[in-house]
Amino acid sequence: MRYLPLSEDDRARMLAVIGAESIDELFRDVPESARLDGLLDLPPHMGEQEVERVFAGWAAKNLSPARAPCFLGAGAYRHHLPAAVDYLIQRGEFLTAYTPYQPEISQGTLQALFEFQTQVSLLTDMEAANASMYDGATATAEAALMAARITKRPGVVLSGGLHPHYRQVTATMAGIHGLAVNEAEPDWRGTEDLASLIDGNCACVVVQNPGFFGRLADQSALAGACHEAGALLIYVVTEIVSLGAVKPPGRMGADIVAAEGQSLGNAMSFGGPTVGLLAVRNEHLRQMPGRIVGETVDADGKRGFVLTLSVREQHIRREKATSNICTNSGLCALAFTIHLTLLGEEGFTRLARINHARAVELAGRLSALDGVEVLVDSFFNEFTVRLPKPAADVAEALAGKGILCGVPVSRLYPGAAGMEPLLLVTATETNTDADMDALTEGLAEAIS
Repeated sequence: MRYLPLSEDDRARMLAVIGAESIDELFRDVPESARLDGLLDLPPHMGEQEVERVFAGWAAKNLSPARAPCFLGAGAYRHHLPAAVDYLIQRGEFLTAYTPYQPEISQGTLQALFEFQTQVSLLTDMEAANASMYDGATATAEAALMAARITKRPGVVLSGGLHPHYRQVTATMAGIHGLAVNEAEPDWRGTEDLASLIDGNCACVVVQNPGFFGRLADQSALAGACHEAGALLIYVVTEIVSLGAVKPPGRMGADIVAAEGQSLGNAMSFGGPTVGLLAVRNEHLRQMPGRIVGETVDADGKRGFVLTLSVREQHIRREKATSNICTNSGLCALAFTIHLTLLGEEGFTRLARINHARAVELAGRLSALDGVEVLVDSFFNEFTVRLPKPAADVAEALAGKGILCGVPVSRLYPGAAGMEPLLLVTATETNTDADMDALTEGLAEAIS
């Protein structure tokens, strides 16, 4: 085969050198249930035009948030994206820029990342930030590993209000590194007592605010309990726009902040690509993974930018590296920076106020419906409601009517008791009164 240059004998010799009996043995860490059994059932080859028609037909089956009242959230949020964002990130010098290993020819890329770090630090009220991670979930997992290195303790406590995907990614990476993960039960009531789970082996407590179910809480007391026990508080944000209205993590005593930046500059895009944020206090800077861009001066005293404190595996022996992340979401980070720059401080806080006001209005409308109960009494732009019917069935019925009513919690917690009637609903600045009318009327009909 023209694209497989190695012969069977070549592969057998390579396996013998590394001590593996078969190629399948190389994938032994991948569960059997996740492996393909045989070849994919793909159609025969087609020309470019035919392929475009096929994919366009498949895409047409999706109900796009751009064509329907959309109240989806659960970690990916629909906001208005200024046209300038896409225009600027598609400029050739940004779109095709590679890793800025040579600072003398990468000043534009480095300055953009430096501005991004500055914005993240200001938003979170932390002292330093890196030049982006893959997404919020991997940023959270890296934060937990970082906390274990700092405290030299093996325990990780995960809040029941942490997004289930973030919980899964963190538990997976922690397990690989030999850490013990204590996962609190899913909590929409706001009654969990995380402080009681902190012991002498606890490296960190990971808490999300607003929580997965939408609940807002001041985490200052929890930060105090962590510090008293010698542990760190990792504060997670999935909706970065909330920081335009909510007391920032640094002011609540957070030691590390992991966040998802998709809401600024990046479309929902069916779940990706997105951009992870990671911010820390200066005392922990050397344990922060990923890229860090620093400001300096050149030989002539002119302002310049360089990669600094490089402790990734490309710059240092693998066993000494803080992380084996090999890249960052640079273009998504640039989109984040452009959008936030266009908004400015006043525009960002106004955007947050609009989001909160829209959600408060929607919660009032939904709570007036017979059989619908809003379960969260303090929220930003997302909240959980309990329906008299399974939320997944209601969501499917409304999707059939051209309304994306929210995310059934059971889809993210399959099989978990008590989740079937719960629906996560989000309102942003993109939702009009007509959208809310459509949702209210459609929901009333669907549950009657």
